[in-house]
Amino acid sequence: MDSSELNHNWNNVCEQVKTYNNVDASQVNAFFSRLVPQAMSEGFLMLTADNDFIKSWVEQHYLEIIKQALNDLFHVPFNVILAVDAASAAPAVAPSNPQTTTREPQSAPASPATMPPSAAVAPAHEYSPTTVSSFPSGDQSQIAQPQPEQERRSALDDHFESSLVEHSAEEQPPAPTTPHKRAEGPASLTFENFVIGDSNRMAYSMAVDVAETPGKMHLNPLFIYGKSGLGKTHLLRAIQNYINETRPQLKVTYVDSAELLSDYMEASVAHDKEKSSYRNFKQRYEESDVLLIDDVQYFQGKKQTLDIVFQIFNKMTDQGKQVVLSADRAPKNIDIDERYITRFNSGGTFDIQPPEIETKLGIVKSFIEEYRESEGDPAFSISSDIQMYIAENSSSNIRELKSAVTKIIYQMAFTHNSDLTLDDVRGVLESHFSGGPSKRLAVADIQREVENYYKISHSDMVGKKRPRHITYARKIAMYLCRQMLDLPFNDIGKKFNRDHTTVLYSVSDVEKQLKESRDMNEEIEALKMIIRDL
Repeated sequence: MDSSELNHNWNNVCEQVKTYNNVDASQVNAFFSRLVPQAMSEGFLMLTADNDFIKSWVEQHYLEIIKQALNDLFHVPFNVILAVDAASAAPAVAPSNPQTTTREPQSAPASPATMPPSAAVAPAHEYSPTTVSSFPSGDQSQIAQPQPEQERRSALDDHFESSLVEHSAEEQPPAPTTPHKRAEGPASLTFENFVIGDSNRMAYSMAVDVAETPGKMHLNPLFIYGKSGLGKTHLLRAIQNYINETRPQLKVTYVDSAELLSDYMEASVAHDKEKSSYRNFKQRYEESDVLLIDDVQYFQGKKQTLDIVFQIFNKMTDQGKQVVLSADRAPKNIDIDERYITRFNSGGTFDIQPPEIETKLGIVKSFIEEYRESEGDPAFSISSDIQMYIAENSSSNIRELKSAVTKIIYQMAFTHNSDLTLDDVRGVLESHFSGGPSKRLAVADIQREVENYYKISHSDMVGKKRPRHITYARKIAMYLCRQMLDLPFNDIGKKFNRDHTTVLYSVSDVEKQLKESRDMNEEIEALKMIIRDL
């Protein structure tokens, strides 16, 4: 089978997969675009992914669906094999001296604590890139050829080449030993224990991509944003821990914006006495291979700090070093100069939405499992109805969710009662969840009060009419649902007969107008008071 026929068949399979119920077409586009068909014959298909995360994720979530699509199209059962082909990954390092070619040590794989969770789910087929090349494929030569980005040989290639050459095979770090106890603090925040859901899947995927191949042009900088407590810091720390474990020769610096501001203030105070203080301040960050800055929204109004951060940012990205930023809002909603917004958006920008019930339930189960391991008590459990109660009543803040689980765990330990009832738990957590009465609210409650306030009917609210006063009230209602209920855009959209992009646009539009319209601010505050009194 020649390459054109192979690619044509694979495109047909992708389209067939997207026709099935419960398949997210955008997710298929995102992940399947990272797969390359290598060989196909009757009843057999071989695909390669550019890294182990994509391979494992597709194996876990889509392998059976791909087989079904093949069966539906060709009417024979198929055996589908996935492998990792490093040639299709990030630009390969090409040392300037062929005699000193070195590769990153392969004898020390990442320990389970630092591997992406999906990379450790199902046993991977043991096919290496050399095995892949042994299969006939008319398109194989194209895959092995350098892409235009590789031909340009960005500054990233030169930077990471020197890092790898300096750490030759004779200087390989010892293989990581199996940890004898569960890591604590920032070291415990890994890809493995990050619970993935529809609300955070893309941000997670891009964070893994950066951790595996730091400095990719299209992901530099990587900007992750979302409300407090949704897992942004977890992803930044996971990147740090993964690189520290798998590429110890690289210097990774994580800094919170408050710490960076404090460093800058100290450098400013010391500048009169020590002229090198600014230079030392910048060098701390510029000498990093990977720089992760958390909560950059706090740079608002700090023009001098922003200027020096901008200098560090530009120097690092120009050298091909990786920068990762996080904030509680999108770059365009941070009150900073347009040139900073443009640079922050120049790589990959991804949001984390409030978690769905399924994701929150997964976080509860994960935290219980962590407790079992840390206490050496495999029999410990919390009933499923209590787990669901916590997931349904907690806000989107994952810290609040975990603290609720902790509270129940220690209530069970303190009372020596491992059989707490749901009524017991309601009493323990009565004043725990944030938002108070708003936790009992539903979208219908907010719709009703907004309809009464602006004097429109419910059919107007959820219908297709577009007079200005109706669309205005509808946007306000969507915004309040997002703010007060912490629901994902898709869930809100279903209640208004709209898709998630319409809700996203409406919420963003209201947020923008709130910066300029005093009347809108007063209206929303009045509505919040009415709704909280329900």
